[in-house]
Amino acid sequence: MNPIKLILILTLSFTFISCEHTQKKQEAKPVVKEDLVEIKDGHYKEWYPGKKKLKYEGELTPKGDRQGKWNYYSEKGILLSFTFYVDGKKNGHSVVKYPNGQIHYYGQYQDDKMVGEWVTYDEKGNKTVNQFNP
Repeated sequence: MNPIKLILILTLSFTFISCEHTQKKQEAKPVVKEDLVEIKDGHYKEWYPGKKKLKYEGELTPKGDRQGKWNYYSEKGILLSFTFYVDGKKNGHSVVKYPNGQIHYYGQYQDDKMVGEWVTYDEKGNKTVNQFNP
């Protein structure tokens, strides 16, 4: 057999075996799904991927509805908003902040509807007031 043909056949065989071996290794890796929600004794916590920073937290009723104060955090751990709930409906005070921590808007809810005075600030701190009637 010609030495060039022999080298070519060996090179192609080696390449084929290497590719097949690499493909089998990749297929063997198990896919691990990250559980980002934790519910313990009626307290709900949801995490950002990596489970190092909290995203949401609050209490749940026995039926699984939101109850009491619920907090929402940025990936940097800054509290960006909180809202109060009664039996899964927004009831009470709510505050939403910009990523830098400054207040964006706040007001009250009654049965999931905005009521009373709602105050909004733009990013420069200029204030706007809106009135909502139930």
